[in-house]
Amino acid sequence: MFMFTIKPCAAGCGRPAIFDSALCADHSVDPKEESRRIGKHILNQKIIKDLNAQGLHFDKVDFSDCHFNGCSFSGATFSNCNFNGVYMRLVFFDFSQFISCVFSKGDFRFISFAGTEIKNCSFEGSELVDVNYGGAVISDTVFNDNNLYNNRFIESRISRTSFYNCDLKRSNFIKSYQEEVIFKSSNTGDATFEMEETR
Repeated sequence: MFMFTIKPCAAGCGRPAIFDSALCADHSVDPKEESRRIGKHILNQKIIKDLNAQGLHFDKVDFSDCHFNGCSFSGATFSNCNFNGVYMRLVFFDFSQFISCVFSKGDFRFISFAGTEIKNCSFEGSELVDVNYGGAVISDTVFNDNNLYNNRFIESRISRTSFYNCDLKRSNFIKSYQEEVIFKSSNTGDATFEMEETR
């Protein structure tokens, strides 16, 4: 496993500097240019390790078939981005935002979407193993035909979202709010929706 190297922002704010820079996204002179620079780096390399892109905004970037290992995109925003066929291991998207993004046919393990907003996205036909959606706000999103083994949706808010034909073994939905959520043809009996009473 890889993990992004934490290098403090030179401005002294305590946040980590973004990849190949001395500053964090908030103190960058041109955050849009930094997003373009890092997006270009990802597309040129395709196999990305040890990268920090916290707080940046990526719009209409095609990340399809890229590999990400030990990276942080915490607090970042992604709109209309394509993650089809991506491979991810130990990647952090905590408190990020995803609007109209596609994650179909990907392989995701040990990923955190904790506290993240996910709206109008698709995760169809993917391997999503040991993924944390704790406290996430998920709406108008499709998780059909997925392996969701050991996923955690604890205290998440899920609305107008489909989990059709999913493997939910060991998935945890305790204290999640659900409105217009479809679990048709999924093994909901292997998931946890309520806390067990202790005697």
